[in-house]
Amino acid sequence: MSIQVFAPASIGNFSVGYDLLGAAVTPVDGTLLGDLVTVSHSDGFELVTKGRFAKQLPSAPSDNIIYHCYQLFHHKLEAAVQNKQPLALTLEKNLPVGSGLGSSSSSIVATFVALNHWYKEPFSDRELLLMMGEMEAQISGSLHYDNIAPCFLGGLQLMSDDNSISNSLPWFEDWYIVIANPGTNILTKGARDALPEAIQLPKATSYAQNLANFIQSLYQRDKASALHHLKDVIAEPYRHVLLPNFKQVKQQLLQEGASAMGISGSGPTIFAICDNLAAGNQAQQYLQKHYNENERAFSHVCQLSLKGAQLINSHAESAPCLS
Repeated sequence: MSIQVFAPASIGNFSVGYDLLGAAVTPVDGTLLGDLVTVSHSDGFELVTKGRFAKQLPSAPSDNIIYHCYQLFHHKLEAAVQNKQPLALTLEKNLPVGSGLGSSSSSIVATFVALNHWYKEPFSDRELLLMMGEMEAQISGSLHYDNIAPCFLGGLQLMSDDNSISNSLPWFEDWYIVIANPGTNILTKGARDALPEAIQLPKATSYAQNLANFIQSLYQRDKASALHHLKDVIAEPYRHVLLPNFKQVKQQLLQEGASAMGISGSGPTIFAICDNLAAGNQAQQYLQKHYNENERAFSHVCQLSLKGAQLINSHAESAPCLS
């Protein structure tokens, strides 16, 4: 018996919503841009890591976030008076650490969803989100769901401080999201350290205005207004120096047909919004050539991933696919 779950890459902040907006993305060519976790029977806990970026992970299983997810899930299971089982977990690491694409969130989400399927779904989405957030906070140093929620639930998500934790927002189905990673990494904590401890009132007002109007534009189906307000006045002014030639690349992309552009999460991945596939392909071609630091660089033309975490393969009874 085994269960395999895929959790997609995600864009935190989404320019206009620092710590409050996040989007799950999927390449249009069918590439699985995200991590895969497989759970199977074992006589004792096992953790195997593989994939393109497995070498970036800690060598000791006890130092891997997957192990801590496994421990927390079983602690909650025992508290719910359910029996736990020794399991083997395999992580296929397809997202680089410190990429700005929700690398840790992808591993965390895939693990919790796989374990929840294995045990016939003892926990609700909200309970899982709380556990996922706790694990993400261990890595980033602060609790925020803007990568976790879209990776788990799919789509464009707005974080909330009420019971729901996260709420889905509408989107323009004909928009394409081009992502590009230069082959370098930036850890979330380091990117947060680049920000000032306080934001002045005029900037805070501008941030609130852009976020509110962007969300209103989505509901009103007003593309021009949404693009106009898709601005980052909180992080980008301070973080752009951490990225290679960001201002030059942004200016050129906007001149060549991209409709908006921003930093994905903490960077160094950047993303561009394009209102048609031809513009998306043109943006990707430019980024492949001009936002490339080494052989580890990659880029994809994507759309919003509406499904989020998905059951890819199951040889266990009654393990329904997420939708």
